[in-house]
Amino acid sequence: MDGLIKHSKTINKLLSRYGVKFGIYKNGEFKEQLFPFDPIPRIIDYNEFSNLEKGLIQRVQVLNCFLADVYGKKQIIKDGVIPEEFIYSAKGFLPPCDGVFPQKGIYSHISGIDLVQAKDNNWYVLEDNLRVPSGASYPMIARELQRRSAPETFMEHRIIDNRNYADLLKEVMDYVNTGGINVILSPGRYNAAFFEHSYLAEKTGAVLTTGNDIVCENDKVFYIDYDGNKQRIGAVYRRISDEFLDPMTFNEESLIGIPHLFEAYKKGNVALLNAPGNGVADDKGIYYFVPKMIRYYLGEDSILQNAPTYLPYYKKDMKYVLDNFDNLVIKDVAEAGGYGVIFGSSLSKDKKADFIDLLKNEPRRFIAQEVIDFYDLDILDEKGERVPRKADLRAFVLTDGKTKVWPSGLTRFSRNPDSFIVNSSQGGGFKDTWVLSR
Repeated sequence: MDGLIKHSKTINKLLSRYGVKFGIYKNGEFKEQLFPFDPIPRIIDYNEFSNLEKGLIQRVQVLNCFLADVYGKKQIIKDGVIPEEFIYSAKGFLPPCDGVFPQKGIYSHISGIDLVQAKDNNWYVLEDNLRVPSGASYPMIARELQRRSAPETFMEHRIIDNRNYADLLKEVMDYVNTGGINVILSPGRYNAAFFEHSYLAEKTGAVLTTGNDIVCENDKVFYIDYDGNKQRIGAVYRRISDEFLDPMTFNEESLIGIPHLFEAYKKGNVALLNAPGNGVADDKGIYYFVPKMIRYYLGEDSILQNAPTYLPYYKKDMKYVLDNFDNLVIKDVAEAGGYGVIFGSSLSKDKKADFIDLLKNEPRRFIAQEVIDFYDLDILDEKGERVPRKADLRAFVLTDGKTKVWPSGLTRFSRNPDSFIVNSSQGGGFKDTWVLSR
């Protein structure tokens, strides 16, 4: 591991040179910055990862069951497991997707499940990301650069190779492909994750496209190359949010979507990864019900636990939240990227009173969670000294004919010693995740 630390500055320079950055819009301006890489890896033992793997597979399978049900027979609503109004008020529930079924019945092809490991050694799921989860490219390229810089490290340790992610992703695209080429649809150069779009296109052999490169004719989808030739598209790994995907169906002001794409999808002429409408399943309010879904659909107990969560929507939970406000973290169900997160203890008396009024007026908008005292991982600070920082893990789960967990993941950490927020948009960094073999 000393070799990795020795070459950490070189690796970060290479990451910058290769454009491994993320972009954020702030005050109306687009700015790019390096996603800082820390050379000290997170290490997960084989047996520990095996249990995580079982829990992640269970969770993604049941979320796919839920999506098929909620856009189909809606039996889980009829049986009273989840309140009807809770589903239909979810920002991610899209009425145009009702009764529309994706290729091979798969809704979430690429799932990003965010976890933390508490100091009691148990892993807890914090969020399910089923729309456009990002981040796999960062540990992929970091591992590649580390192998070049310190090959002896990877000869001395029994680390499962993580270079198969692109193969897994290609297998998923090929599995649902309706006949034609695979493409990765990007909003373009100024998207925060554009590096990832281009990197995954290169690694999977898919064509990197924007909406300007694609047309729909006779309910089929075509890519137009530089010479004006048309090629039929069979699978679109889209990195565009639902609302901008097709201006004819969703947001009519979208300039990055593809007119009539949704019609081609409805008629089974193209596969979209992930399926439009998945946002209803990664709504933070719906997250509360996932353990109930597992019992309902699979007749099993959850292998992985949610963080202890309360819905102010229910009177009993509202009372608990108000009685324990200072000890809880409150999250806006529609926000992401570390935004909309409030620690009760951080609010002044006046702001607390204002927020409680908002909570009472809009109880469906928020969830409350116990603050999990999760593990610190060592990172190198600016002086090259080891210091502890909070870190989470985004695990990537891919579904084709089977559901598989990539034996790696994106470990993000906070660079602020007083913060639990690890997101890149909030100034966090990342490190490699080693899963050890037997």
